[in-house]
Amino acid sequence: MTAADTPAGARATALPATPTSMSTALPATPASTSMSTAVTGPPPPGAPGGGAVPETIRRIVSRPPDGGHISVARLDGTRTIPLRELHDRSGRLAHHLRDTYGIGPGDRIGILAANSLEWVLLDLAALRLGAQTAGLEPGKFTPSTALMDRYGLHLLCTDQPTDVPDTLTTDGIWRLTEPTGSADAPLPPVTWGARDVTTIKFTSGSTGVPKGLGATAGSIDSALTAVQEIFEHTPDDHLFVFLPLSLLQQRYWVYSALLHGHDVTVTTYEAAFATLRRVRPTVVMGVPAFYESARRTIDGRLRRSAGRTLPDVARALFGDRIRYLWTGSAPASPAVLRFFTEAGLPIYEGYGLNETCIVTKNHPGAHREGSVGKPVRGKEVLIGEDGVISVRSTHPVNNHYEYARPGDSEKVFSPDGTVRTGDLGHLDEDGFLFVHGRADDVIVLDNGKKVVVRPIEELMRADPAIAECVVFSPTQTELVAVVSPAARPADARAIAARLAATNAATAPDERISRVVVADPPFSIGNGLLTSQYKPKRPDIRAAYHSPLHTQEAGIHA
Repeated sequence: MTAADTPAGARATALPATPTSMSTALPATPASTSMSTAVTGPPPPGAPGGGAVPETIRRIVSRPPDGGHISVARLDGTRTIPLRELHDRSGRLAHHLRDTYGIGPGDRIGILAANSLEWVLLDLAALRLGAQTAGLEPGKFTPSTALMDRYGLHLLCTDQPTDVPDTLTTDGIWRLTEPTGSADAPLPPVTWGARDVTTIKFTSGSTGVPKGLGATAGSIDSALTAVQEIFEHTPDDHLFVFLPLSLLQQRYWVYSALLHGHDVTVTTYEAAFATLRRVRPTVVMGVPAFYESARRTIDGRLRRSAGRTLPDVARALFGDRIRYLWTGSAPASPAVLRFFTEAGLPIYEGYGLNETCIVTKNHPGAHREGSVGKPVRGKEVLIGEDGVISVRSTHPVNNHYEYARPGDSEKVFSPDGTVRTGDLGHLDEDGFLFVHGRADDVIVLDNGKKVVVRPIEELMRADPAIAECVVFSPTQTELVAVVSPAARPADARAIAARLAATNAATAPDERISRVVVADPPFSIGNGLLTSQYKPKRPDIRAAYHSPLHTQEAGIHA
C-alpha cells in the first residue's frame, strides 16, 4: 500500500546470508521451512479471526462519522461535503441500487470512471448493501457487454458514453442521493465476514494482462488497523489522495476518514500540484514518480528564488501543515528520500503488493534508511534460501486469483494464502526489510555473472535529468539502459555524466555500455507506465527492440 500494491524498495547489489529468525508469532507452516522470518506481535484483542466481523468495516457501514469532510478536486473546481452527508447520501444511493437494480449481498457492481464523489458514493453504497465492487481503471477497460459478462457484473457504473444494458452513468448519481424530504428508511442490516470479498482489484499490469483478485474484508480491516496503530491519524489530519480509486489502497484513506473523522481530499495526478498548497494536507499519499516530479519543481523554484531556503520552497508547494509523506508501490530513490528529509518533510517508504496489501512500513516509531520498514501487525516476512520474499498474513487478501490464466494462482499463493512475491530481499538483525529487486530482473550474463539491475537503475535515476531507467541485456554480453528523460528535449550531457558516474560506482560486469534515450518519454498514454507510474519492462523492451540491438544507437560509455 501501498502500502502499496507492488514492490517499494531496491537497495543492495549483493544478497547477504539469511539472518536468524526474528519471531514466530504466527503458527509455522511448510512455507517457512529454511526461511528467516520477521513478524509483529499477535493481533490486538477483538481483532477479527475466521468468520468474525471486521470491526472497521462494521463501523463504516453501520454508523455515520463524527466529523470531517471529503473534497474532490479537479482542474475545473472542487466539491466538498461533510463526511456525515457522504454517509447519508450513500444510504440513499444504496436504496436506489437495491430498489431499481435489485443489488444485494454478493452482487457485483463495476465502477469504470475517473475519481469523483460519485465513485466514493458508489463504493460506500455497495459496502452498505453487502455487494462487491470491481474497480475498473479508465483506459484499461471500456464499457461493453463482454466486460460485464467477463467479470460477472450485475451493474456497470461509468462516466463514459455507452448504450450497454444495465449501466448507470455517474452524471446522474448525485441527483439520486438528494434528500427526499422525509426521513431516510433504514437499510437492511448487513454483516461482512472476515473472508467475504468486498471488491475485485486488478494488478497494475506491469508484467502483462491484469489479474483480478478478490480482496477480503478481513484483509482490509487488518491493514486499516495496522496503519492507524503506527501513524495515529486524528481529526486534525487531512489526507491527500490522487491515484485512481480503482486501486483499493486509495480507498483506504477514505475509509480512514470515515473511521477517524479527519478530512480527506481526492484529486487526480494531473491536478495534484495545483491543489496541494490550497488544500494544506497533513499527509500526502504518493508514489515515487510523484515525489521525483516534486523534487524537480522545488529545485527549479529554489534556483529562481534568491534567499529562500529548501524548507521554505518545499512548504510553498506542499502547504505548511505536512506531518509526513507516504510512498510505496515502486522503489523510491535514496536521493529523493534524503531530499525531502532535508526539506523538513518526513517521508516514509513501505512495501506491499496487490496480493499482500501493506506488508512493511517505515514510520516515526521505527525507521531505518535504505529499508522498507518492519512488518506491520499481522504480517510475517519470510526469506527463502534463494533470497525470495514470501509473506504470510493473519488475514490474507485471498489465496487465489479470481481472474487469471491457468496456473497463475499456484505460482503465487499457497493454500493458506502465503504469497511468494518474486522479490529478492533480506531482513537485518532488527527485522527491517531490505528489497533488492525482482528475481525476474536478475540478468545472467554469458560469463555466468548474475546482475541485479534495480540498484544500477537507482544510480541512474539519481540525476534529476532522468525520470526512469530500465536496464536490459539484449545479447547477454553487455548492459544497455533505456532512460526516460525528465524533460524535453533530453539533457544528453547530464545523462552521459550520470552514465559515467554510475559505471564508476559499480563492478565491471554491472557497468552500462550505452544508454538509449526514450522519445517520447515513458507515459501511461503510450503504454510504457502503469497507472502507478511504474515502467512496464516487457513493453519497453518491445518498443525499443531495434535500438537495444543496434550497437551504434544511444549514448556510449
